[in-house]
Amino acid sequence: MVNTVKTATVIGITAYEVSVETDVANSLPGMAIVGLPDASVNEARDRVKSAIKNSGYSFPSKKVIINLAPADLKKAGTSFDLPIAVGILTEEEVMDSEKTKDYAFIGELSLDGTLRGVNGVLPLVLGLKEAGVKNVIVPYVNAKEAALNGEVNVFGAKHLTDVVNHFIETKIPPTVVDVKDYLNRASCQDYAFDFKDVKGQQKAKKALEIAAAGGHNILMTGSPGSGKTLMAKCFPSILPPLELSEALELTKIYSICGLLPSDEPLMMKRPFRAVHHTASSYGIIGGGSNPKPGEITLANRGVLFLDEMVEFPRSVLEVLRQPLEDGEIVISRAKHSIKYPAKFMLLGAMNPCPCGFLGDKEKQCTCTDSQINRYQSRLSGPLLDRIDIQIEVPRLTSAELMSTNDAEEDSASIRKRVVKARQMQIERYKNEPILTNSELTTDLIKKYCKLDDKSKELLKVAIVKYQLSGRRYDRILKLARTIADLDSSKDITQIHLMQALQYKGSSILDNTV
Repeated sequence: MVNTVKTATVIGITAYEVSVETDVANSLPGMAIVGLPDASVNEARDRVKSAIKNSGYSFPSKKVIINLAPADLKKAGTSFDLPIAVGILTEEEVMDSEKTKDYAFIGELSLDGTLRGVNGVLPLVLGLKEAGVKNVIVPYVNAKEAALNGEVNVFGAKHLTDVVNHFIETKIPPTVVDVKDYLNRASCQDYAFDFKDVKGQQKAKKALEIAAAGGHNILMTGSPGSGKTLMAKCFPSILPPLELSEALELTKIYSICGLLPSDEPLMMKRPFRAVHHTASSYGIIGGGSNPKPGEITLANRGVLFLDEMVEFPRSVLEVLRQPLEDGEIVISRAKHSIKYPAKFMLLGAMNPCPCGFLGDKEKQCTCTDSQINRYQSRLSGPLLDRIDIQIEVPRLTSAELMSTNDAEEDSASIRKRVVKARQMQIERYKNEPILTNSELTTDLIKKYCKLDDKSKELLKVAIVKYQLSGRRYDRILKLARTIADLDSSKDITQIHLMQALQYKGSSILDNTV
């Protein structure tokens, strides 16, 4: 008689229910796994056999056939070990199929029957929840992560015998997680870098505050040593805490990649991904035969920092254009396409020229015009058009460097204003599929970024003077909306619009092609 055990597999960040069908036939002893398994699933034959024997149970001395249905869906990973073992033990009448039919099973088995943790448990359990599963047994180390789903009953087992005993005599206690407690703890975290240690650069600090408040992209251009990298490292300290939906989305991504902290089941702060300029385009956007998330997905709801931005190959920078516009990346392969979220803030830093001193008031630039043009042309016009805030960061004067003034504003004070502005946006867009001003679509801009007559006249003049594109026009309105939020203003005024226009682009980069 064929018995069926429930589990799931992940493709991209989406989970699909899988039925593990087990049959024992009168034939030569052996074990076969069918249903598009990869190498790690096929290797389960030896792991499961040893785990069952070393746990004190008998393994069938006949032909064991395992089918992973649906058979046209590729199966990968080691999470199939436990459901396969449960199917075999059910065939051996160690477990009752009537009792296990309401459960799903996820986990890797060691040779002695110990359950090891696996990647992607949260998306797997969320997929099973959508399929109507009410109970799931997972490795003990993954139990808290799995319990974040909020509805499915999660039982964490340490050994194969614990799973068997759960259906016979000793019930495993369900795992309960207080998600709000984790999010509250996140708001109390310390940061290694603080804006109080950054001397001067008030304009740049204000620009970074606006970027954090609205989720806008920003590019800092300035001489070497002006503080661009230091301010970038301070940037995470003013970012608002994650909303629950954002935290769960991030946790799914990091769980699949095996990057979830072992001591924390939930991602509690926004990611800050600093990428070296030797990174490939596949490393940035993701890929591979079995496509994995790239840096833009790992930076989802956080920051992708490109230091020395023009040192990146132009081909690598150009792949950012579509994700910056759409907030997602689609990786297409012959058999399927995978969509990953990519709603990140791009934070770039660069020198204005090869020697780094173009426009510097104290040191003369030694570059030729052709060198400067060639250097700056690595950033294309379409890419710059997608960067909301472009600012110059001047080198500090000797007086500023030697200053011992301790009156610089700390990150905690800036963060309070950012959080207040974000809360205004969350309340404003509670009935919309967005969280921040940077995500506003054309229709939503018309709805939430209305201008008075004087502001319209000002913007009309700016369009002609600066030859603004349609995209830049929209981004200026979004930026003005964020500046108004920081000012606790319900309406966008002329002052807010004028401030937004100041960030339209650095004069140093005006000739960029």
